[in-house]
Amino acid sequence: MVCLTLAARYRALPVLAGAVLAFALLNLGAVLFGSALAKWLPPQWVTLAVGILFLAFGLHAIRSGNVDEEPLETETRSGRSLLLSTLLLIGLAEFGDKTQIAVAGLASTSDPTAVWLGATLALAMTSAIGVWAGRTLLQHIPIPLMHRISGIL
Repeated sequence: MVCLTLAARYRALPVLAGAVLAFALLNLGAVLFGSALAKWLPPQWVTLAVGILFLAFGLHAIRSGNVDEEPLETETRSGRSLLLSTLLLIGLAEFGDKTQIAVAGLASTSDPTAVWLGATLALAMTSAIGVWAGRTLLQHIPIPLMHRISGIL
């Protein structure tokens, strides 16, 4: 959602670069945490906790779809400033979210390097889709509807 919204307002390339960098760093932290967690807790407990948290985040996303958003206006910003802003926004918005919890859970039972690479590539692809959607679809679909759709998915 952050990529979608930022790309609707700003240039696509710095938004995408900031998102990929943020996700690479967040996934690194999640993989390190998940690997350490695997040494302390039984795998069933980790799986149960990840499942419960994932459902809770989905319900939260469905509920947050009722918030009214203001119309988007485009602005211009420097590439470096936009990259840093995107990095910080995604870093703060995604820290401890359902994706990071899932990555930590996977890293507790699978090869951490493969989990980091797979999760980072997957999030880079979804960020690219979000940037594309922000440049095209968000001009026609309200943000509250997008929140509901993402929560259901």
